Amino acid sequence: MKFKLFVSVLFLCVALSAAAERINQEGRILGTQVVVTSPILFNTNNADPVLSSLQIFPVTNPWNECISNRPVLANSTAMIAQITNDLATNRQTLRIFKEMNFILAPDNQALKPIEFLDYWDESDPNGGVDPFGLYPIPTNMPVETWPSETGTNSLVQWQQDIHNDGGDRHAIVVQPGVGDVWETWQAKLNGTNWEASNGAKFNLYTNGLRHAGWTSGDAAGLPMFPALVRFDECERGMVEHAMRIVVKRSRYGTNNYPATHYAAPSTNTSANLPMMGQRVRLKSSYVINTNWTKQEKALLLGLKKYGAIVADNGGFFSISVTPDKRWPDSCFDHLNTIYVTNFEVIQTTGPTEGPRSPGAPVADAGADQAAAVGTPVPLQGAVTFSNTTPVIQWKLYSGPGTVTFGNAAQTNTTATFSAPGVYTLMLSADDGVHAVAYDAVVFSVGQGVLLNAVPSGTNLNLNWSGGIAPFVIERTLSLSPATWSPYATTSVQNASVVISGDAGFFRVRSN
Repeated sequence: MKFKLFVSVLFLCVALSAAAERINQEGRILGTQVVVTSPILFNTNNADPVLSSLQIFPVTNPWNECISNRPVLANSTAMIAQITNDLATNRQTLRIFKEMNFILAPDNQALKPIEFLDYWDESDPNGGVDPFGLYPIPTNMPVETWPSETGTNSLVQWQQDIHNDGGDRHAIVVQPGVGDVWETWQAKLNGTNWEASNGAKFNLYTNGLRHAGWTSGDAAGLPMFPALVRFDECERGMVEHAMRIVVKRSRYGTNNYPATHYAAPSTNTSANLPMMGQRVRLKSSYVINTNWTKQEKALLLGLKKYGAIVADNGGFFSISVTPDKRWPDSCFDHLNTIYVTNFEVIQTTGPTEGPRSPGAPVADAGADQAAAVGTPVPLQGAVTFSNTTPVIQWKLYSGPGTVTFGNAAQTNTTATFSAPGVYTLMLSADDGVHAVAYDAVVFSVGQGVLLNAVPSGTNLNLNWSGGIAPFVIERTLSLSPATWSPYATTSVQNASVVISGDAGFFRVRSN
């Protein structure tokens, strides 16, 4: 008489995703995109989950490009000196301006006419007829600097500019569903009608630019929305994109990708003047003070990894931050101690270079699966590439315990989990040129059943530890293929089974 025992692992009753995860350039899982059904102001708790789930332009986009390892421009030192010397002596440090705001709108937001007073020929009319565009403008569309920098003005008062306060008065509408971003300059509600100097349309899901030579709401012809330092990302501890920087003077007659427009007099011809689209980064040698606020640290980490793009001319070396009243008082104050000389100008990539060049690696972390605590399980990842061999890395993204990898630098290795629960593991492939390729796999990890068997005459006494009741004892006569049949169900961790026939295979399963 023969018998064999099999130990079954605990299978947690969870749904395992079959679809690929949406992962952004920072390696953050975005989850399911939150649908906008009615207008949501930027400075509300309802806006945060929408923004957190939104991929703001492709991972290959210049705003999302990691530039921490890009070489320094040959005349970087001279250009930084020029940027510094152009500023008044009391303005030669980094400044934060709480200015650009936006509203999130549904795909079916009603179109309203908006009159373009100055630059109709460089505006996107969206079906409007000169001088009007047709834009999806919610009634509560905010205008630049509202509400934290506009005193006692109500939103309607600020829309109408009843005090003639001046300023650039940018306005931004974002439709996450279709991916359209609508940006205007000098926006004003005149009675019941909207007007602006110009209007520009971008799409979040492409790397498309303005027409060559066209401006936008910004002097450089760039979108403003992807550049803004937002409340939700600082709460997570990292600004995950390049920022918008302003310099006093820029260069005439030329612009740098992704800018499409220059904004300088014909006398500004020095090669040490930055172009619109020029990219600067905070030097890696700059030590970020650990005692500074999380908002300051999030912004500075972004300036080291993604840098800032020259977007306009002004009297400061300044970064645009949303005018959100949720910012804690003085949360950015230390930044104005950082001198321009702590920055450097880098060699940028063009429209078909860097992350936009052919041959980007692709990562596949394998299918979601179940595992037992303490038992190594195979990771069956794969990375395809056609250029430089990428650096492979497995890491724990989330989970209730620790994970020990057989070799985290190999696609095919093992993972051992320390505690029950749901774990997400991330596989990455970095060739140093393209956007890092990411993929994730989910493991449902349970406490394994440790089974002991003692023969007693024609019976087999079973006892076990681990698992969660009820326990199902199952039997099969053959493992080729195995057809398991329920033998008994019990809520205790022992049982006696009758051994009969020529062969038998038993297992205990915990659901």
